[in-house]
Amino acid sequence: MLEPAYQADVVVVGAGVAGLAAAHRLTSAGVTTAVLEAAPYVGGRMSTEKVDGFRLDRIGQLLNTSYPQLALSPGLDALVLRPFAPGVLLHSDGRHLRAGAPAHGGSARSALHVVRALASAPRPPVPRPSSLARASLSRPSVPRSSAAPFLDGPPPGRRGIGAPLRLRAALGRIAATPVERLLSRPELTAQQALAARGLPARTVDGFLRPLLAALLCDPDLTTSSRCADLALHSFAGGRLCLPEGGAEVLPELLARTLPPGTVHTGVRATSVSTTSVTTAEHGEIRCRAVLVATDARAAAELLPGLRVPDFHPVTVVHHTTDEPPETSGYLLLDAERGGPVAHTAVVSRVDPSRAPAGRALVSSTVLGVPPADVDTAVRRHLSRLYGTSTARWETLAVHHTPEAVPAMRPPHDPRRPVRLLAGLYVCGDHRDTSTVQGALHSAHRAAAAILGDLGAGRPMHRADPTPTEPKAAA
Repeated sequence: MLEPAYQADVVVVGAGVAGLAAAHRLTSAGVTTAVLEAAPYVGGRMSTEKVDGFRLDRIGQLLNTSYPQLALSPGLDALVLRPFAPGVLLHSDGRHLRAGAPAHGGSARSALHVVRALASAPRPPVPRPSSLARASLSRPSVPRSSAAPFLDGPPPGRRGIGAPLRLRAALGRIAATPVERLLSRPELTAQQALAARGLPARTVDGFLRPLLAALLCDPDLTTSSRCADLALHSFAGGRLCLPEGGAEVLPELLARTLPPGTVHTGVRATSVSTTSVTTAEHGEIRCRAVLVATDARAAAELLPGLRVPDFHPVTVVHHTTDEPPETSGYLLLDAERGGPVAHTAVVSRVDPSRAPAGRALVSSTVLGVPPADVDTAVRRHLSRLYGTSTARWETLAVHHTPEAVPAMRPPHDPRRPVRLLAGLYVCGDHRDTSTVQGALHSAHRAAAAILGDLGAGRPMHRADPTPTEPKAAA
């Protein structure tokens, strides 16, 4: 009979951020853990391609400094976050306007964010609507001819109540609303909820729609209004940011700080039970519990009956130029939807480590099904958005991911069960919200359930060495 290649208290299938974060919580509690990953590298969809000194994210999902799990997850103490300029930059009628700058945690923050500092620093007071109203919309430092009317409001001397104040008050209210209250609101699609909240159509179409499309990777706003509220809550309370060095840095940091021998790449799980995992390479691996931490489709293959959601496709097009457009580190959104690009940024201004010296990296995201000649369409659209010729820009990569982000259409439960039965668990962004925060939070919930079932802090047995690890001398 085939002898087990490894024994552990818990086997985690999948080395994405959810599986790695769960492994950290388990090993910190004294539970021996083995993480199995079919790919030759960790990270799953959070991967970064390296081309001629550039670091090119395949999906480019936006993070936020207000995500609690970035500060609370073990193993991320050294994670460095590079923030965009406060708020976003909107393009309309050939003009740019900055909108949505947070009332706190924005301009006062350093350009270099260390998660340890976020975790240890005292939390700022929750902003009252009036304070957010004073700071949520402000004029940009980038040159422009005049303000876009749908956000700037009436001319000087006629300012007062109106669309800008209603928008600012709405952002203030959502920033001050507890998460549990947001999750208890009546559920519609995000599009339906925006139409029902009394904001003018020009405010919805000119700001909230492009912003939510970027945050949710959902151009049609079919996402649950509760999840959209969570996205706005994070946006109003923090800063959009990128991990320094590329998306892959986050899972690699988690993997690197686990005990040696915990993560095993190139090992494909073919079946799971409450007490074992069968792999194509090493046969059966015995354990006390199994946590499936793969993407939704792979999880359903191992756990028949698990629901597979729809997905939002994402295409990221990376260009380089030696004459970058001037956007001062903003995320630029198209309020007119005049082309395939939902949002774009000169990301090397946000994170200089992503491009070699003397070159700029411009990364642009297309949501939904991309056009046939995506690079040509994107170049044409970027020329209008940035107001400059893109003819001399060099295309570095076009990354299309058909199943990039799990859809969160209503009814959507952002706290889907992670405990299927005693000994068998599942986590990932498809069990929570389709964000890095959701993936990390689902890992926290799954690890807590496992520790509650197995007995936290008490190792159940010693792990046998893997075949590649020599046994210690007696």
